[in-house]
Amino acid sequence: MDILDFEGLRAAPVATGPFPHIALPRFVKPQALPAVFAALPPMKGRGSFPIGALKLGPAARAAIAGLEGEEFRAIIAEKFNLDLQGAPLMTTLRGNSGAQDGQIHTDSTAKRVTILLYLNPASGAAWARQEGCLRLLRNGTDLENYAAEIPPVDGTLLVFPNSPTAFHGHKQFIGQRYVVQMNYMTTSTKAKAEMRRHHLSAFIKRLTRAA
Repeated sequence: MDILDFEGLRAAPVATGPFPHIALPRFVKPQALPAVFAALPPMKGRGSFPIGALKLGPAARAAIAGLEGEEFRAIIAEKFNLDLQGAPLMTTLRGNSGAQDGQIHTDSTAKRVTILLYLNPASGAAWARQEGCLRLLRNGTDLENYAAEIPPVDGTLLVFPNSPTAFHGHKQFIGQRYVVQMNYMTTSTKAKAEMRRHHLSAFIKRLTRAA
């Protein structure tokens, strides 16, 4: 199945405000969306789960493989003028949002680039109320001072290089909110420690699932 719109990504402009980013609706092609949605695992807990610890259906696995592939890496490197050759990957899936999620933050300095792929149906009153819609912020204190807002729906892709001013957050949303979170990591000691924790978590969750 042809799932990801790489041509659309190549053509997508890099927005500059409030920090460089690409926001691309329907990066998952519309004809593939139902199969990808259906291939997501049921997730009851909060938090981000390592991909290796989850049982994904074929369409979701194919979407993740596309994100983790060299074609995607090359496009992102060119778009943001970055050398991502050999940059380690960390990929997780989050299925639920809780009361403490969405607070204003920047990402860890161990993460060079953040990639978010949103896999929720566009229907839903919460999105219309802007709950759970990621805001790209002009500062680190005011959630209402945003330059862009990204509804977490229908295969929308968001990509941005990490920086000390890449503030983002969202209005509180409690409930199901699927998002693939992928990062190109640095090769720093901190990044290596994060990835070790990531792989250990995947191992423990596989054991727990098998028990």
